[in-house]
Order: sequence, then structure tokens, then C-alpha cells
Amino acid sequence: MPGIKHLIQCHCILPQYRNIDDPIFHKFIVFSKMDSNGDLIPRLCRCNNCEVIHKIVDFCKSEIARGSDSLDGISSVDDIRAGLSDGLCKILDTHECDKATWEQVEDIIDNKEWESKVIISKQSFGGSTQVKMLVVKGSDMFKIETSLRQDDIIGT
Repeated sequence: MPGIKHLIQCHCILPQYRNIDDPIFHKFIVFSKMDSNGDLIPRLCRCNNCEVIHKIVDFCKSEIARGSDSLDGISSVDDIRAGLSDGLCKILDTHECDKATWEQVEDIIDNKEWESKVIISKQSFGGSTQVKMLVVKGSDMFKIETSLRQDDIIGT
């Protein structure tokens, strides 16, 4: 069963939001796998801002894993990199992909979900978004597709 990217909210606050009356808590993207019933498989991950460890318990829900700030059992991008081809790593590095994207690509390859698409870059401008996707065609076969998505609703 394919995994899914979702947001987790941490207790940390980015510096630009610290001095406002109602601070905005940091959110970061994680990749989670599901079991055969479609339930999320719990796992640990590290906040990409403050490095606090979260136990992912459901989609968009986590608990702070207290007393485990130096846990070495959490995978890193370098751990994932070791199992991917150099060409694929170069694409993910060039587009400065987050750990969740690396995990998603690894999951697609591990489960042989060929023809799956992963967004590696997007940029919004003037009511449209330019999207760049990595299409995984095989363990060492892939291509890049781009598309322009119209975001604004055009009147009738």
C-alpha cells in the first residue's frame, strides 16, 4: 500500500514568529506508511527545525517522544541515499528535496510502484503553479515531467 506525506505540528516556533501575540507553531512534512487496513504505521521522526523527536500516531498527529532527543535509530537522508542510484540522488539533491520526499521515492522503489509521480519542485506565480515531478519508471529508470497548473478560478 502506498505511503502518504502529511504535516506534523511541533511545539517550536520559527524565529520570525516569536514576537507576535499569537505565535505560529512550526509544521513539517513527514512520510508515513499504512498497513493493509489503511491505518498509519506509527514511527519516530525528528523535527527539521528544533530536532525534537515526535512519535507519529496518526495522520497529522504526533506526540513528543520525551527523553529520546539523541535517538540514533531514526533514518536520515544519507541512510536512504545508500540504497538509491547516483542519478536519482543527484536529482533529489539538485531540487533540495526534504527527507519526506526521499522516503517517498525509496518506498516507491521498494514496492515497485512504477509510474508513480513525486513532486520535487513547485513554484507559484500569478494564479498558476509550475510543478516539476519525478516519474519513477523502474529501480534505475526515471524521468522529469513539468506542468503548469491553473490555481485561480476563471469567471464564466
